Amino acid sequence: MAKLKDHWREAIEPIAPGCVKFDEPLAQWTSVRVGGSAEALVRPTTPAMVSAVLAFADRAGVPVSILGGGANTLVGDLGVPGITVKLPSILAPEEVTVDADGGTLVLNAGSAIARLTTLMKQQQLVGAEFLAGIPGTLGGAVTMNAGTKNGECMRVVTGLELATPLGVGWVPITDIPFRYRHSDIPPGSIVTRVSFKLPRGDLAESASKMEADLAYRKRTQPLSQPNFGSVFTNPPGNFAGALIEKSQLKGHRIGQAQFSTLHANWIVNLGGATALDVTTLMDLAQKRVRDDSGVELTPEVKRLGVFS
Repeated sequence: MAKLKDHWREAIEPIAPGCVKFDEPLAQWTSVRVGGSAEALVRPTTPAMVSAVLAFADRAGVPVSILGGGANTLVGDLGVPGITVKLPSILAPEEVTVDADGGTLVLNAGSAIARLTTLMKQQQLVGAEFLAGIPGTLGGAVTMNAGTKNGECMRVVTGLELATPLGVGWVPITDIPFRYRHSDIPPGSIVTRVSFKLPRGDLAESASKMEADLAYRKRTQPLSQPNFGSVFTNPPGNFAGALIEKSQLKGHRIGQAQFSTLHANWIVNLGGATALDVTTLMDLAQKRVRDDSGVELTPEVKRLGVFS
């Protein structure tokens, strides 16, 4: 193992031929446009290749990180050591089964969340309207159990295809505990495909709900600026944005990172922000809200890599 660990950068290429980039800047792969480089960015082309990469990393003793759509991710300024896996939008064929009662959609984890809502409309199904307009990938959506006050992702999931160092297989949703903004994906595995079960319903009402959600997002969220969505989860019985605003931090800026003037629970990149700018702003909000309201804010954003 020691020898393989010493030359893993050369040895990984045959495992994922043509799919590896070394010292790849990751800011371009995140919606907030912040962060350093991946030591090795791997974009597998099949679920079996994902498993092979995990097995290789296990043998070599090299850390593995997962980068989804980058919509809820903050990459450290010092980059990400080891292997960073980013799934393409097409890893395996999609599967669509529809009958009189509803349908099952098996989609790639690397596909955008919008793929689910688009296919839902095409197949005249309903039930995932709350995901309309949420950025990121389906793999990220199930990992963080994405959603709104109107629903959460894992409620419409029936199973996950997982790649592990031992192979690829399906796991029923009953074996994946989940809660608010979190799913207990087995450690060391990567979601490669997701199975959704959606019913038939009122298509006009479904379209109206999605249009209303999209209009609300455009009015209340800084979608035109680089951001990673909500910074903190909402505490029970309260709203993180309201607490941050109460602490007079709405619009507050550190370096090139700023709490949005439109929504206090969103941090935007004004241009050239660093991860240090962002984390310093987050730390300030946690301290200020703790002192002012006695509430501990919990970050929703996922940190990836090494921070200064």
